[in-house]
Amino acid sequence: MPRPTAAQLAYGSATVVCSTLVMLLLSGTSTGIGVAVIGIAALALGLIVAVTVPLPGRARAARAAARARTSSGAGTGTAKEARVPAARAHAGGGAESRFGQHSLRR
Repeated sequence: MPRPTAAQLAYGSATVVCSTLVMLLLSGTSTGIGVAVIGIAALALGLIVAVTVPLPGRARAARAAARARTSSGAGTGTAKEARVPAARAHAGGGAESRFGQHSLRR
């Protein structure tokens, strides 16, 4: 199991402290059982927040994949392939596939 990052620890800890204070103030409980339930709920919420914080490697990989998707359509095809979808769009020639090379005829 990988070690938690500093961001995961910070977000999880802040979530536990803030959610505990807010729940205690809003509930107005003074019993030991009520405080224990709120503490357990705050710990569970902090764990969920800490686990869902994206890891640095995954965030970089996701940004690189997004950049590759947006830049893959620009300048990779020939000039003829670039003109065909535009001509179809102006002529109302149907929907294109996700690769932009084939169209569906009605």
